[in-house]
Amino acid sequence: MDPAPGEVTRLLTEWKQGDRDALGKLVPLLYRELRRLAGHYLRQERAGHTLQPTALVHEAYLHLAGEDHGDWRDRAHFMAVAAQLMRRILVEYARRRSAAKRGGGVAVVELEDLADLREPELVEVLAVDEALARLAGIDPQQARVVELRYFAGLTAEETAEALGISPRTVKREWTLASAWLRREFRREGRP
Repeated sequence: MDPAPGEVTRLLTEWKQGDRDALGKLVPLLYRELRRLAGHYLRQERAGHTLQPTALVHEAYLHLAGEDHGDWRDRAHFMAVAAQLMRRILVEYARRRSAAKRGGGVAVVELEDLADLREPELVEVLAVDEALARLAGIDPQQARVVELRYFAGLTAEETAEALGISPRTVKREWTLASAWLRREFRREGRP
C-alpha cells in the first residue's frame, strides 16, 4: 500500500525538526521501495552474495537513523540518499572482503567462507567505485546521475526530481558520463 501523497514529505519534515519517531514511521511506508532498490543493487553483484536485500535495507536504516536530522526535501531526495548509502555499504563490504582475502583483516577468516568469492568481482565493484570517485572530482553532477541511474535504478525522471534538474539534463549528463566511464575502463584494460 502506497503512502498518501505528502505523508512522506510530512514525516521527513518532522524528522528534520527533531522528531526521532518520524523515521520509524517513514521506513515502513517506503520499505517496499527501499527493498526494491536494495534488490537492484544486489542483482548487479556476484551470484551468491552473502548480503540479502533485507539486510542491506536494515544496514541503510541504521545509518539513516544515526544521522542528525537530514535536510530532506522530499521522497525522491530521501530515496537518492538511501541509494547512495546502499552503494557505500556494498563498496565497504567489498573492501572488507578484499582485505580479508589479502590477509589485511584482523579477524580470522575461514577458507570455506571465501570459496564463493571471486577476485574479479571484488575488483570490479571497487574499480567502478574508484572511477565514479574520479568522475565526481571532474563533474559531481554527472557522478550523481550515474549513481542514481545505474546503481539505484532510477529513471531519468526520478533522477531529475531527486537532483532538481530537468530530465533532458539527466539524459545529457548520462550520455557524457557513460562515454567518460567507458573510456576510463578501456584505458585500464577493462571491458
